[in-house]
Amino acid sequence: MKRIIPLVAAITLATMLFTGCAAYAVTPVFGALYTDVKAPLTATSNSEYSKVGTGEATSILGLIATGDASIQTAARNAGITKIHHVDFESKSVLGIYAKFTVYVYGE
Repeated sequence: MKRIIPLVAAITLATMLFTGCAAYAVTPVFGALYTDVKAPLTATSNSEYSKVGTGEATSILGLIATGDASIQTAARNAGITKIHHVDFESKSVLGIYAKFTVYVYGE
């Protein structure tokens, strides 16, 4: 029994270290210590934009994740009906805290 407890503790620790970190896989580059990346997501043929809407989702330790970073929500937040282009921003600090933000530009 004395050997089982350290074994279970080691397996639990290894599982926690190798799964569920607060990182977002879509980012074009990823820093294990710190990530702050902005990049394009999509574009349309709509030629003008004057509004910007955002939507975001956050994660803590990969255990708790909340938010709505959908294009639809970001467009609705700004009253956009014709999308010009969509960008995103991904931030992560030490795999502890991560935030993903979608920016929708349009009319």
